[in-house]
Amino acid sequence: MSAPPHPEHGVEDLCTAGTELYERALRDGHVSSADAEAAPCLLDFGLLHPAVTDLTRLEPVAPVVALHRMLRTAEERIADERRRGQRLADLFEPLMRIDGRRTGAADTPAVSVLSGMDRINEAITQAMANASGELLAVQPYPTHTRDAPYRHVQALDRDQALLDRGGRIRTLYQHTLRHSPTLVARYERLQGDVEARTLDEVTDRLLIVDRTVAFIPANKDRTLALEVRHPALVGFLATAFDRLWRLATPMYPQAVRQPTLNGITPRQRAIAALLIEGHTDAVIADRLGMNIRTARVHIAKLAATLGSESRAQLGYLIGQSGILDREG
Repeated sequence: MSAPPHPEHGVEDLCTAGTELYERALRDGHVSSADAEAAPCLLDFGLLHPAVTDLTRLEPVAPVVALHRMLRTAEERIADERRRGQRLADLFEPLMRIDGRRTGAADTPAVSVLSGMDRINEAITQAMANASGELLAVQPYPTHTRDAPYRHVQALDRDQALLDRGGRIRTLYQHTLRHSPTLVARYERLQGDVEARTLDEVTDRLLIVDRTVAFIPANKDRTLALEVRHPALVGFLATAFDRLWRLATPMYPQAVRQPTLNGITPRQRAIAALLIEGHTDAVIADRLGMNIRTARVHIAKLAATLGSESRAQLGYLIGQSGILDREG
């Protein structure tokens, strides 16, 4: 059984394992490279380095040297930000002298376009920091596939901060993610009023904060997003979420088993509904959040259960069976 992944953190939040190992290295003058496997952060932060005479030994960097180096790095970063701020001031100072009577109002626009993952994440973080009520979210894709690891740490922190303020979190996923260990582990780390449910199909990614601001993708690869603050639009999206939520199957904190009727699983019923609409295997797989090979396996099992020998016959047998008329 593999060891759990090392938690991500900054050097200012050095983990317990890292602190204890660093203290031992300072007392003994070295530790083994095997010992450092439990605290790889010490190598990442430059607190340990391989010995010149024996690469299997790790020697500690003196605390005063490490502290001086890290403070210098922080000071350089602050200086860079100050220089950037001065350049921005130099750029906009003459522009602010231009008559602005023909420019748009200074109020927050009803719909804004956000470009780039960093800008999108910054806007979500700001909205969450000002929230105290609830976060409604639709996550059609695994949260660990597209974003940099530090974004997941930041998202977990801002979710917990909302829960600590007495807020609540409701998230919808597709059924294909019900048993994802990464997903379940994420919810087990959160403390507070948090629930997750699943559906066969969900909308594209959606975040609604305090029912006052919503974020939706504006292109396929999600590098563009719309920040929506128009009350009517946000209300429409929140109502759509509420209706999907009532139809969804609980996943966390208490999972409800999806019923199987006459050998037909809920996932096979969802596939059957799309089959009789005439969709291809590729479209079915995309709509239900699975790869095409998995979709074809389910289609084959559905055909075997209904006794179908062809695609055309399968559609007929689905209609005759009445499985789509039954509530799952």
